[in-house]
Amino acid sequence: MKNLIIIIITGLSGSGKSTAIDALEDTGFFCVDNMPVLLLPKFLDLRTDSASEIQKLALGMDIREKEFVKKYQEVFEQLRQDGYNLEILFLEASEKSLLERYSQTRRQHPVSNGENLLDSIRAEKEQLKGLKEIADKIIDTSDLTIHQLKEVITKYAYRGIKGERMQIAVLSFGFKYGVPLEADLLIDVRFMPNPYFIPELKNLNGKDEQVKQFIKRAPETQNFLEKYLSLLEYLTPLYEKEGKSYLTIAVGCTGGRHRSVTIAEDISNHIKKLNRKITLTHRDIEQL
Repeated sequence: MKNLIIIIITGLSGSGKSTAIDALEDTGFFCVDNMPVLLLPKFLDLRTDSASEIQKLALGMDIREKEFVKKYQEVFEQLRQDGYNLEILFLEASEKSLLERYSQTRRQHPVSNGENLLDSIRAEKEQLKGLKEIADKIIDTSDLTIHQLKEVITKYAYRGIKGERMQIAVLSFGFKYGVPLEADLLIDVRFMPNPYFIPELKNLNGKDEQVKQFIKRAPETQNFLEKYLSLLEYLTPLYEKEGKSYLTIAVGCTGGRHRSVTIAEDISNHIKKLNRKITLTHRDIEQL
């Protein structure tokens, strides 16, 4: 129980709870939206009984569920007494922002009951007043775009958690066998000298020292590596800040056996020195 992190995503309707849940899912949380509060203890019992591998759980709970306002305090207090690490993340927004968002989506407010929209918003605020007071974190989303809110939620999810950062994959490939669809960044290194046309290097690959030396002694290769590795150092934290969970860097040459392999190895080694998570794959190195 002590290892399980439980975040309750709650707050005002239209404040961005669905976006918050999506962001937490991207950071590795198991997410369930609109779970009845009375089912939460049973759900956690099932997890314990089955020795679940779920270690991070995010649950969307709010006024859509009829028993939520009546029962949340009792359920949350009991779970904390039972030793669960329970956090309440409360999202809110100004009345003006909520009115604008509902006018754009044309959704019906869950507290409608024939009242006008502003009265419904105010009624919900009053009903959730007690929940806001006991929340561990309150986020006002009035002036946040979707991307900004995801960034805020991602930072909240990663606080104090070491090693859980964007996963980077480096992939070498040959253009003659097709461009990898999973690539986020793609670089074409066919401008570099090609070992394929050197008889003693043709049957080797980019992991062999002779091939590495042939490719990397070229001035254009040295200049490229200096500039591109510097660019990656600049871009990587920006992609992470944007909330990306995965970044695939694809390096391509004609056959995917020589130049792309050597350069992908160099990129991978450089990123490792920055203490980043990384995987390296040579897709076409065995192609002839």
